[in-house]
Amino acid sequence: MSDQIEKVSQEYDASQIQVLEGLEAVRKRPGMYIGSTSSSGLHHLVYEIVDNSIDEALAGFCTGVSVTVEEGDIVKVSDNGRGIPVDIQEQTGKSALEVVFTVLHAGGKFGGGGYKVSGGLHGVGASVVNALSEWLEVQVHKDGKIYQMRFSRGDITEEIRVVGETDRTGTTVRFKPDPEMFDDTVFDYDILHTRLREQAFLNGGLSIALIDQRPGKERADVMCYEGGIREFVTYLNKHKTPIHSDVIYISGTKGDAMAEIALQYNDGYNENLVSFANDIHTPEGGMHETGFKTALTRVINAYGVKTNALKGDDKVSGDDVREGISAVISVKLPEAQFEGQTKQKLGNAYIRTLVDNLVNEQLTEYFEEHPQAAKTILEKAMMANRAREAARKARESVRRKTGLEGGQMPDKLQDCNERDPSLCEIYIVEGDSAAGSAIQGRDSRFQAILAMWGKMLNVEKARADKIYGNDKLYPLIVALGAGIGDEFNIDKLRYHKIIIMADADVDGAHIRTLLLTFFFRYMRPLIEKGYVYSAVPPLFKLTRGKTQRVAYSEPERDKISAELREGNPNAKVDISRFKGLGEMDPHELWETTMDPETRTLRRITLNDAIQADQVFTVLMGEEVEPRRDWIEQNAKYVVNLDI
Repeated sequence: MSDQIEKVSQEYDASQIQVLEGLEAVRKRPGMYIGSTSSSGLHHLVYEIVDNSIDEALAGFCTGVSVTVEEGDIVKVSDNGRGIPVDIQEQTGKSALEVVFTVLHAGGKFGGGGYKVSGGLHGVGASVVNALSEWLEVQVHKDGKIYQMRFSRGDITEEIRVVGETDRTGTTVRFKPDPEMFDDTVFDYDILHTRLREQAFLNGGLSIALIDQRPGKERADVMCYEGGIREFVTYLNKHKTPIHSDVIYISGTKGDAMAEIALQYNDGYNENLVSFANDIHTPEGGMHETGFKTALTRVINAYGVKTNALKGDDKVSGDDVREGISAVISVKLPEAQFEGQTKQKLGNAYIRTLVDNLVNEQLTEYFEEHPQAAKTILEKAMMANRAREAARKARESVRRKTGLEGGQMPDKLQDCNERDPSLCEIYIVEGDSAAGSAIQGRDSRFQAILAMWGKMLNVEKARADKIYGNDKLYPLIVALGAGIGDEFNIDKLRYHKIIIMADADVDGAHIRTLLLTFFFRYMRPLIEKGYVYSAVPPLFKLTRGKTQRVAYSEPERDKISAELREGNPNAKVDISRFKGLGEMDPHELWETTMDPETRTLRRITLNDAIQADQVFTVLMGEEVEPRRDWIEQNAKYVVNLDI
């Protein structure tokens, strides 16, 4: 063994150190630059080019951006900004246009006076898109001329040249993502629309058009919101009932940094706080969110003391004052410091002070001028405080009754033997008969079964104090072991695969929706980290003689039926539909739905928290009309549903 080690170390010399030139690094490690080569990475290419146009808008030189998806999933992004510079860049002796598209960390965003604030990938955006495209073409309208340049996989195929005259300014980029680099190169209109709508909200007055020209997919939307983030908050509350009429708007600047906040409370129980820095979504928050939360809590408590609604040591907490809030925080600042590779969190400390001061001054002023709205908001926070105390008492009561502190598991749980959560999975099964088959059919080394029965609580219409002690939900909370809401701790989670196993019918879909609503509202990190799955049970059993096959869809049923008849078209194939999981014997359930070697699982993802929030509100909320509209619009996507 020591001889082998010696041999390896001797061979490891300078010749084995690889230096990646230019854009080779991007093609070698694309995930480092765009997150992944899956759908999210593919769409990220569009965002990077659009971000350059939005930087022009932030600088005050662009009023319109259009994104067109052409046949063959070619994307064209055009703007009416100043146009990328085409003159010679001093350091390189090359045209600035060539440098922007071929050199990493090049651009007008590094203190050279090009942009005070900007988003994008710190100047690598255009070059990264170029590196990951089968081909890319850029046209610049500038100084009365049209300049053009073409590339392939980052290499120049056509040097910069003048191809015409023009009376406008702006940049147009067309590119085709490289199928060698991506799992799939088909763009999703809805994903692009969601992101571009967000950008239109954040840049009030900027017009953003999205056009789909692919045959059979033709669509177009033009988004322009003069009210900016005020309209964003109205959109967030679209299916909710506001408790005061105004969207409260706060804004201000300090030096080159600016912040704007819009907020409105609704009669729901969920906090919907969305933050951005330089138009980049910061789902993990950061200093701007911290400043907002601290000041909001302080101002509401101060108002309560001033009006004698809060006496002595009475106070409402941060969680209390954010119950039912929809708020958008947008800050724009030079040299934004984002924590982590994917820019999930803003780190600039001074922005916290700016936001805190603005909210402190302007919200206090708003409360003085609008006492009825202030009173309504304070009363909601005080009710939330009382409910939180009731939830704490309910939690303690249940803990005492169930002996939770002693580690006692619920009766309905058949646990697995493995204790490493990363190796464990739990099936949440509706109905005792299906659970019985699952218990007998499972691999007890790593598969746990939790039986659910009947319809569980719709948490969209309930506070936390109603959840503790609920006979359907509490066994699930105890089994998972991570708590809920502000107590939730993913490090205590007992299973890293949580699999919802319900029938493929209307009742099963309802149960899945109720469970997902619960996870989304009270255990959202489970979905964010990809721990929640839906089992996919078969729909059909096909039998010919002693041969049995199962099918998970109608097309698969027809395909298997044809295969079973091969060589003998008149052979009799019996096709029966599974009526429910409870009908399957343990062996069938294991083979079709539980065996890791053969089963199909659907991972539940959270690509767009804002959209998810609205869908859950529509499906599980009080209003019937939006729910009916949503079902009518989406019915075409539902297949294999027994009604």
